[in-house]
Amino acid sequence: MSGSGDLKQEVRAHFNGLQIIHLATMDGSIPRVRPVTLIHFDKKMWVMTGSRDAKIRQIKKNQNVEFCLLLKAGEHSGYVRCAGQAEIVKDAATRKSLADSTPFFKEFWKTADDPGYTLLRMHAREIEYVKPGTLKAERFSLA
Repeated sequence: MSGSGDLKQEVRAHFNGLQIIHLATMDGSIPRVRPVTLIHFDKKMWVMTGSRDAKIRQIKKNQNVEFCLLLKAGEHSGYVRCAGQAEIVKDAATRKSLADSTPFFKEFWKTADDPGYTLLRMHAREIEYVKPGTLKAERFSLA
């Protein structure tokens, strides 16, 4: 499952700014999927969420997640599917940096130390990529 450098660069180019993804966590043995905003910042992927959300309870029990970014090019569609882990970020400076850089932050939380705010860093390990207009899934590891 190894992707060429060009393929990895092509996939990375799809991640920018704020994008809606579908994030799956595990609730015991049952997968749970929901749309969230992926934040591509400082060449890393992040998700901001409420501390009381079910996904946080699920991630505390099992950090393994998968998310999917849907792609569209004209009338063609594809996707980037990433499997990996979600890390709950406790570092105050990182939480503040993301809070200060994310336009919607103040709609949900007052400050970066708000206990209702949880920051997740998404660590993608495996990628499945279907380029819009193709039917072939390319799979590779980022490790």
